[in-house]
Amino acid sequence: MARTKKLDGIAITDHDSIDSLEEAMSISSEFLDFEVIPGIELGCFHSGEEVHILGYFIDYHDKELTEILKQLKDSRWQRGVKIIEKLEELGIDLHKNQILKEAKESGFIGRALIARKLCEFGYVKTIKEAFDLYLNSDKPAYVKRFQLSIKDTIDLIHRVHGISVLAHPGILRNKDIMTFCVEQGIMGIECVHSKHTEKETNYLCKFAKDRNLIITGGSDYHGDEDILGDYYVEINRLSLLKELS
Repeated sequence: MARTKKLDGIAITDHDSIDSLEEAMSISSEFLDFEVIPGIELGCFHSGEEVHILGYFIDYHDKELTEILKQLKDSRWQRGVKIIEKLEELGIDLHKNQILKEAKESGFIGRALIARKLCEFGYVKTIKEAFDLYLNSDKPAYVKRFQLSIKDTIDLIHRVHGISVLAHPGILRNKDIMTFCVEQGIMGIECVHSKHTEKETNYLCKFAKDRNLIITGGSDYHGDEDILGDYYVEINRLSLLKELS
């Protein structure tokens, strides 16, 4: 899809998972003049809301990283089951056993999967509505899970030779979290994002430049909307990332 849209490259940053990277990096070697950045997105909870930290150019073979991700993966599975059970208590039947069967191969039940099931069974019309009504941190089916702190997440990304970037800060309610992340050693800010307004993008770019942070961008494509490649930064920024990783 990225090649068809004439992109120069993509970063793959699955939530708490590197399972796709080996195959993706192998396939990418077949293409000339196309860059695939191995990455990850790790979730934290700070000051009452979820904070996502991206890691670009990570060493995805690192043993410490794989062990921590196994912990997070197990926690996500347990959390997914609890969310489905909470929805059942609300009178929403998503055919729990069928979801568990479908998810068994990946070992992963994420909120995005549950949101798609809510759409599939007609309880909501969109993924966004599923999160807004049921799955966000202040909604009735939300379940907290095991997560690293912001500091531990940033330090882990750096230990595996990655570039740490605060994901989609425009959607943070408490903007002081941005400053906190800078104090913890974050290297960049995702200024360009599908959920950012033009005003937010301009503000975030100034915030990053004033603090000498890397500016990144992306569509945050999850396969459910045709937005791949609509939000990006220029390919020449990659040389800086590579030098720092």
